[in-house]
Amino acid sequence: MRKGFVIAIDGPAASGKSTTARELAKEMQYIYIDTGAMYRACGLQTILKEIRLDDTKALETMLMMISIRIEYSPAGNHLYLDGKDVTERIREADITRLASEIAVIKIVRERMVELQREMGKDGGVIMDGRDIGTVVFPDADFKFFMIADARTRAKRRWLEAKEKGEILDLEEVEKELLWRDKNDSTREHSPLKRAKDAIDIDNSSLTIQQQTGLMSNIIKRGKIYV
Repeated sequence: MRKGFVIAIDGPAASGKSTTARELAKEMQYIYIDTGAMYRACGLQTILKEIRLDDTKALETMLMMISIRIEYSPAGNHLYLDGKDVTERIREADITRLASEIAVIKIVRERMVELQREMGKDGGVIMDGRDIGTVVFPDADFKFFMIADARTRAKRRWLEAKEKGEILDLEEVEKELLWRDKNDSTREHSPLKRAKDAIDIDNSSLTIQQQTGLMSNIIKRGKIYV
């Protein structure tokens, strides 16, 4: 029996996808699946297993054996890689860039899509990423595409790092985001792309509460929560 809607939230890095998805999931009492964290976990696994990204055979073996589990917590999801909580580790700078590099690899994306579809097959889920509404769940009940200018996104990422005690250069953060935008949108497999039927949410000047409320109202007007 279906547990509810499948809601897809796509957009570029630091566009507010994850934070909004978490808040919307709390309101709707849905499961939030952070697909970006899954790619980060893959990147971390290559480090732990000392696997080069150009070693296709080793990557294939790793992907068949990898165990990724996402557990809900009111304070934020926890991600377990092979049974170990790596929630904090996958947010560190070296994993951030590596995740974008590994996400362009076809066999990695295919395996992650398999896992994501399995997680969301019964509905009642909110997923955010780059290709949720175009590849993972093209028939999602609701599709949103988050928009924010590069400087606004860079400031968000810079503040996140500052709160964790990391000192980053704002200009470098913006350059990194622009690099990721280009890398994500021009990659051969499942590029960052707005679904034709997605609803744009420009949150450059919106608070998290405002954008979450906006999306919640759209869903309520469209259908009643299941």
